[in-house]
Amino acid sequence: MDLLNINGLEIEFPSRHGTVKAVKGVSLTVQPGEVLGVVGESGAGKSTIGNAVIGLLEAPGRVSGGEIFLNGEQINNLSDEGIRKIRGRRIGMIFQDPLTSLDPLQTIEQQLVETIELHLKLGAAKSFERAVDLLRQVGIPDPENRIKHYPHQFSGGMRQRVVIALALCAEPEVIIADEPTTALDVSIQAQILELMRRLCKDKQVGMLIITHDMGVIAEITDRVAVMYRGDLVEEGTTAKILGDPDHPYTKSLISAVPRPDVRLHRFPMVDYIEKEEDRKKTMDISTHWLGQARDFDAVEGPLVSVENLVMKFVAKEALLKRNRKFFTAVDGISFDIKQGEVFGLVGESGSGKSTVARMICGLYTPASGAVNFGDTDLTKIKSEKEMDYYRRQMQMIFQDPFSSLNGRMKVMDIVAEPIRFHKLASSNAEVESIVLDLLEHVGLGRQAALRFPHEFSGGQRQRISIARALATRPRFLICDEPTSALDVSIQAQILNLLKDLQEELGLTMLFISHDLPVIRQMCDRVGVMRAGKLEEVSETEALFTNPTATYTQELLALMPRLDTLSHEGLEVEGA
Repeated sequence: MDLLNINGLEIEFPSRHGTVKAVKGVSLTVQPGEVLGVVGESGAGKSTIGNAVIGLLEAPGRVSGGEIFLNGEQINNLSDEGIRKIRGRRIGMIFQDPLTSLDPLQTIEQQLVETIELHLKLGAAKSFERAVDLLRQVGIPDPENRIKHYPHQFSGGMRQRVVIALALCAEPEVIIADEPTTALDVSIQAQILELMRRLCKDKQVGMLIITHDMGVIAEITDRVAVMYRGDLVEEGTTAKILGDPDHPYTKSLISAVPRPDVRLHRFPMVDYIEKEEDRKKTMDISTHWLGQARDFDAVEGPLVSVENLVMKFVAKEALLKRNRKFFTAVDGISFDIKQGEVFGLVGESGSGKSTVARMICGLYTPASGAVNFGDTDLTKIKSEKEMDYYRRQMQMIFQDPFSSLNGRMKVMDIVAEPIRFHKLASSNAEVESIVLDLLEHVGLGRQAALRFPHEFSGGQRQRISIARALATRPRFLICDEPTSALDVSIQAQILNLLKDLQEELGLTMLFISHDLPVIRQMCDRVGVMRAGKLEEVSETEALFTNPTATYTQELLALMPRLDTLSHEGLEVEGA
């Protein structure tokens, strides 16, 4: 008997504009101890299937046809009370967005212990012991102390580890993992995938893993199902789908995967999708980057340099300042970014990469050190008006698109806001024209302008964030995991767009990512961070072919190899 059997599932979302069929007659099975991967573009219906299985479809979404069985028991027709008894206890869920799936008002201890006590009835003391052990299993250091902290005190990757621990609390029969490693660096990803694989094999847990990361698919899955616009277009063993796919969409999807072993001049575009979307026209990407918006003062030497930068956070409050305990997140690092260069920062989650980015753009005030933009030390500027001049020149694409977008504003207003604030257009008509073009560039289309962020998938929301960051025509772009929420086809489009903008306009970028293949494709030089310190800085190809630091060698060894993927049609740089 199948552990999980999805038979002819149809899901639709009625609205005043008509009914949208999000899932169209999909049938899937998961056996005990098996890992089934579901891949496809954002909006293909992958997460919708996972939400239907666990009974979390958002209204007005509904299952309009088909059946879902768990160990032979039909569960899609259960009452609210019936599905609540299954959810968490028999079916665990790892959500894509860790920030919105954790309660910000409760400590990690409260959330984990409450779940364990509810489902396993172990009592407070044993529930606490299990909670600490789960945090240790998913790679959170010092779990006895960190369990007392709140979600906002964790980095994005660490919050995702907490979510994984939460899903494992009650020892479920099936786990629905929706982008479980999106925010994780390669070292923790390797640990998490090994933990999941061992859980499935040892306890015969079935897993449905929804992801756009082909490295994860190659590492953990037994079979793969490929979805496109609500349809199941291909299904087979992992080796078959990755190495010799049959459907043209699957072939295009595989061709867009960033390669860990060679540097490409450009990412291959997904031909099947491009034809379906009828995106044949090319647009002049420089049109809205001319005139006063690019009339910045010239600088000599590096555009950005940081000197002995230190950042400390309060770990434990006290009435007297001398009694407070501090945590050093960044410990005296120095590097520079040349004009027109793409400088990459890699390292484990919590190593201080995003903290450095936030200090550079002024969101954090460093404890000591300097942030130089040209000849100006930004840490010494006190005037908001003077700082606005530099803020217009630097923009940041954040890791978490949901929390960085105003849910009460339409996309048109979200992207237009920085244009209006910095007075970069002469009329509302010009503002609208710029916004619509930007939405086309990032692959959303002009119709997205009239919708709200909650109407988009996680990957689509990140594209809105990228459009907003490009709106001020910055000369310096800080990209903090800009493609972590994107499927490989849209990732290829966005990274090609960033490459085009960087080459044509001489943009300077700080590119932060845990995805080493993406770093190899995008960056000229790379800095490797660990525990707040800079381990090494090197030219990209030298770092990947001959790393000097032991830690860098360890990171590269953990990188998914994807040896089965074809190199046919790749435009290798220097070849």
